[in-house]
Amino acid sequence: MSGRFFIDTNILVYANDASSGAKRDTARSLIARALETRTGCLSTQVLQEFFVTVTRKAGVTPENARTQILILGQLETVIADEEMIVQAVDLHIIHHISFWDALIVRAARSAGCGTLLTEDLQHGQVIEGVRVENPFHA
Repeated sequence: MSGRFFIDTNILVYANDASSGAKRDTARSLIARALETRTGCLSTQVLQEFFVTVTRKAGVTPENARTQILILGQLETVIADEEMIVQAVDLHIIHHISFWDALIVRAARSAGCGTLLTEDLQHGQVIEGVRVENPFHA
């Protein structure tokens, strides 16, 4: 993977999940690389989902999650506007993917990312010029 890449929520969650083993290590490495090289991007949607998920399911305190969000905020963060939401609806209709996944794809494209790191879509699939990569795919 070269160039700009978009990090989906599940990567951030795995980085905080002590029971996820190798996935945790991979996720932490990807986040470190994103911060070090400044080639990683995310969206406000990802940060919101991250906070809710890790504080409800991973035992992360709200204070710790807040600190992580401040650190992750060093990356380019896409803010969804009305146009992006409408475009996500169109992707949902055309590609038969969930609206939330479509919004992630649109955010990745908006940030100029050639790669979307996620478990939520089909590995190798290309949507709107963004290639889906599952970093945990064997």
